[in-house]
Amino acid sequence: MQGMSEKSAAQGGLRERKKRATRAALAEAAVRLAAEHGAEKVTVEAISAAAGVSVRTFFNYFDTRDDAFVVIDADAGARMRQAVLDAPAELSPLQALREALAAELTEAEQQHELWRLHAQVVHASPHLLVRTLGAHMADETGLAEAIAARIRAGGPTASVSPPARATDEERRGALDLYPRLLAAVAGAAVRTSMEHWSARPEEAAFLDVFQEVFALLAAGLPAPPA
Repeated sequence: MQGMSEKSAAQGGLRERKKRATRAALAEAAVRLAAEHGAEKVTVEAISAAAGVSVRTFFNYFDTRDDAFVVIDADAGARMRQAVLDAPAELSPLQALREALAAELTEAEQQHELWRLHAQVVHASPHLLVRTLGAHMADETGLAEAIAARIRAGGPTASVSPPARATDEERRGALDLYPRLLAAVAGAAVRTSMEHWSARPEEAAFLDVFQEVFALLAAGLPAPPA
């Protein structure tokens, strides 16, 4: 029985990895095609063909064509929330968040070209930009909830689920100021780090820029010397 359970778990893990890989392949195909031709000219058929799957498979992962352009890594938000919840007790909320983000950004840095193309695509299409901002706000709310749960527990804690049937606005309204602010500041820190590094990649590694941004935040944003 134990052998069967282990085999089932392994098969389940393999299926999940395959699902994640297929979704990632579809998202990457969508972004690359949109960057080349414009999002409005890209069809579900073209995305599916580029990813090597059927149109039916596409709709197993996305409800609409536009959904494929919005988020490159659908699991990143959940991984960051769990990393914040699991961080060592001696870390402050800011430090726990920095470590969680750094782990994700290490992976993202390896796909810098794809993330650059994604930004190009969504900024070229106002309706995609609005949807992307909405997705980021939902992730930000989830991150704030994880920070709030960690603060209440005084350290590492179990995973946290959003209230059933609550809207994003209601969830944000239920949060205290500090977790909301910290999650929002983290998003601004990542965006600022990325923009600064993209403009001068020869000066420093991206993660070094990111760490410097968080060091400035931890120090209370002191004014630089004249």
